[in-house]
Amino acid sequence: VQLQGYGGGLVQTGGSLRLSCVASGITISNYIMGWFRQAPGKEREFVAVVDWSSVNKYYKETVKGRFTISRDNDKGAVFLQMANLQAEDTAMYYCAAGPILRKGIEEPADYDYWGQGTLVTVSS
Repeated sequence: VQLQGYGGGLVQTGGSLRLSCVASGITISNYIMGWFRQAPGKEREFVAVVDWSSVNKYYKETVKGRFTISRDNDKGAVFLQMANLQAEDTAMYYCAAGPILRKGIEEPADYDYWGQGTLVTVSS
């Protein structure tokens, strides 16, 4: 199983980025797909999650209205569109896959598979 995340980079405050994550070795329609982030010296934190059908999406409060998660099950991919980026969004971003029937969605332990991370740096 491999999750390959990409799309990070350096962007100015107020800018936008689109992160992508492509999965191989699993059928992502059997999984909820999430994004987490980890800033230097901080714990990994939940950012957003989308259920298998894309009907239900849930976001960290501070990214609501700025970030949009989406998925394409046919392509085995999940995306995170980020707008109006702020300095506090600077972090390594990780995609993750978790079993549908597991009830939790916000803790890293709720997910079984992880991407290697893609770095987002927002400069002021």
